[in-house]
Amino acid sequence: MTEPARSVARDLLLLAGATLLLVGPGIGLRDPWPPDEPRFILVAGEMLASSQWLVPVRAGEIYADKPPVFLWLEALVLALTGSRRLAFQLPSLASALLTVILTYDLGRRLWSRRVGLWSAGVLLASVQFVMQARSGQIDATLTALTTLGLYGVVRHGLLGPAWGWYLTGFAVMGLGVMTKGVGFLPALALIPLVWSHRRGWCRLGPPPDWRWWSGLAALLLALSLWLAPLLVVTLDGGPALTTYRDELLLGQTAERYVDPQGHREPPWYYLTVLPGLWLPASAALPWLLPAWRRRLRRRDARYLLLLGWVVLVLLFFSLSPGKRGVYLLPALPAFALAVGPLVPGLWRRIGLQRVGYALTLLLGLVALGGAAGIATAPRMVAAAAGTPVASLTAPLAILGTLAVVSGLVARPRRGFLALLATLAVAWWILGLWIYPVFDAERSGAALMAAARERLPTDAELAIVDWREQMILHADRPVTHFGYRTEVGEQARRGAAWVARVPSRRVLIPASLLEPCFRSGDAEPVALAHRHRWTVVGPTDVSGQCPGWPQTGIRYVPPYVVAVHARR
Repeated sequence: MTEPARSVARDLLLLAGATLLLVGPGIGLRDPWPPDEPRFILVAGEMLASSQWLVPVRAGEIYADKPPVFLWLEALVLALTGSRRLAFQLPSLASALLTVILTYDLGRRLWSRRVGLWSAGVLLASVQFVMQARSGQIDATLTALTTLGLYGVVRHGLLGPAWGWYLTGFAVMGLGVMTKGVGFLPALALIPLVWSHRRGWCRLGPPPDWRWWSGLAALLLALSLWLAPLLVVTLDGGPALTTYRDELLLGQTAERYVDPQGHREPPWYYLTVLPGLWLPASAALPWLLPAWRRRLRRRDARYLLLLGWVVLVLLFFSLSPGKRGVYLLPALPAFALAVGPLVPGLWRRIGLQRVGYALTLLLGLVALGGAAGIATAPRMVAAAAGTPVASLTAPLAILGTLAVVSGLVARPRRGFLALLATLAVAWWILGLWIYPVFDAERSGAALMAAARERLPTDAELAIVDWREQMILHADRPVTHFGYRTEVGEQARRGAAWVARVPSRRVLIPASLLEPCFRSGDAEPVALAHRHRWTVVGPTDVSGQCPGWPQTGIRYVPPYVVAVHARR
C-alpha cells in the first residue's frame, strides 16, 4: 500500500472511531420511543414474521405512510440479531458512518485530505447529525442515500468524466425515493452545475449534453425494481391494496407536500430552527458568509454547487406548508463540505472562539439551572414537562459543572474547543445515563407492566386509542379496532368486544370511558403518552352506549408479540 493510500486508510479508521464514540454510546440500552421508532420496528417485525416484504403491515393493517427500504433494513438487523433494541438503531448508525466517509472522500477529492477531515469533523460535531444518527428514524438513512446520490453527481460534474458514478448516483436516488419520497433531491444539484458550465466557471468536469438524461433512466430503472411488482400486486388486489397504492404514491408524496395534515409552519420556519440544529458550525455564519461570497466571486464551481444545492433544498421544503427541522438533515453534509476548507481560518478568529466560549457557558448555566429547578420544585417541573424528571438532577448537574469548568479552563481563546468537548460529554451522558433512566416510561414498557398487574393470567386484551409501543411490550395477543378509527368509535367497539366474554379486558384512556363504560369505579393504571390509562372489564360496561357494532374488530396475531418479545 502506498503512503497516500495508508494515509487515507488511517483517516477512515480515525473517522470510524470518532463516529462510534459519538453515536455509539447508548445503542442497545433502550427500547424504541414514539412517535416513529416503535411504528417502524413493529412493521419490520411483521415483515420478518410473515415474509410479506412488498406491502408493509402494522398490527394487521396495511401501512401506507412510508416506502419499505428502511423497514427492510430494520427487518434484516432484527433477523441477524434477534434484538429490537439493536434493530431499530443500527441502520441509523451504519448510515451515519457511510455519510461521514462520503463527506470525507468528497472533501478529499475536491480539495485535500485535510479538508476532507475537517468537513467530516464539522458534520460529526453537528447537533442534528448526531441526534438523528442515534435515533431509529428514517432520516439518517435518507441522508446517507442522498449524500451518495450527490457524490455521484459531483464526481462526474466537477471531477469527471465519471459516468459510472453519475449513473450510480441517480440509481441511489431511486433507492432514496423508495426510502422516503424526497430521495430525488440530489438531482437539484444539476441546476447550479449546468448554470456554472454555461457561465464558464472554473473547476468543472465535462459539459452537459444529451447523455446526462441517462441519469433519469437510471433513477427510474432502480425505482421500477420495487414499483413494478407493487403495481402488479395492487392492480387486482382489491380495494385495500388499491387504497394502499394510491395513498403511498400520491397521498404521502404530492398531496402531503401540497396539503399536509400536520406540522404546518410559516415559510421562514427553517431560518429560525436551523441555527440551533446545525450548531456549532452555524455559529460561524457571520464569518462564513463573507468567505463564501469571495470564493463565489472567484467563480469557484465547488462552492456554487454545494451551497446552491443547500439553498435549493431549503427552498423546496420551505414552499411546502408542512415543515420539520429534520427534513433538512440531508443538506447538512453539503453544508459541512462548504465549511471544511475554511476551518483553519475560522479557528484563528478570536471572535468565533468567544462565541464558542459564550455558548459553552450558556449550556453549562442552563444545565445547572435545570438541575436546580428540578431539585427545588420537582413536581412543578414535571407538570410543565409532562413527565417525571427527578432523575435528571444528577446528570444535568454534572454536565453543567463540566461545561462551566471546561469553559473557564479553555478561556475565550479556546472557546470552541471547550464547546466541542462539552457536546461530546453531553452525548455520552445522554446515551449512557439519561436515555436508560427514561426508557421504561417513554417506551411504553412501564405502562404495559402496570397493565399486566391488573390482568388475569388468561385474560384477552384489547387497547383503545392504541400506540405501537404498547403492542411491542404486550405479553399476549392484542385486539384493537383500527389505527385510524375515531377514538369514540374505538371505545364503542371496545365495549361490544369486552361484553361478550367474561375474561376479556380493555386498556383505555380514562377520558374515553364515558358513555360506554362506568368511570366511577375505574382505577387508574398509569399516566403515559399524555393519557391516564385504566383497565376495564365486562362489568364496567355501562349499557348506555348506543349502536354497539358487531363487526370491524381487528386482531393482532400471536406471532407479532412473539417476534418482538425477543431482545
